[in-house]
Amino acid sequence: MNFPSGEILKLTIKELLIPSERVAHVQIGNNLEHALLVLTKSGYTAIPVLDPSYKLHGLISTPIIMDSILGLERIEFEQLEKKRVEEVMKKSIPRVKQSDPFPNCLDLLVNHPFLCVETEDGFFAGILPRSTVLNQINTRIKRLKVN
Repeated sequence: MNFPSGEILKLTIKELLIPSERVAHVQIGNNLEHALLVLTKSGYTAIPVLDPSYKLHGLISTPIIMDSILGLERIEFEQLEKKRVEEVMKKSIPRVKQSDPFPNCLDLLVNHPFLCVETEDGFFAGILPRSTVLNQINTRIKRLKVN
């Protein structure tokens, strides 16, 4: 039984990504309270931070928010209203272009649950979750077992 790696390598980022319209996100300028609400309601631990023109600037996560409101002796919940997403977000994030070769994603997905995908002109196109890639590989392996 040979695994058809060529079939996997022909996949494109564009056909696997979850489009931006379906991705929970926050905008630069939002306060941490809003970001925490979006994170909690969406069930995700990290979401993209976009500007009003849909350019990607970073990621915000529950651990980043919690770390930013930890004082020396207590959690400073009042900081949630005062601090802005761009003050604490992670700016150095894994990102790929829609046109990048699919194998480029595999290395990055080993250490990240999802990749942010941008258009060629830098607009946020969506995310490529590790689970989507694993589902594709799993489907192909199951097909091999049937044959």
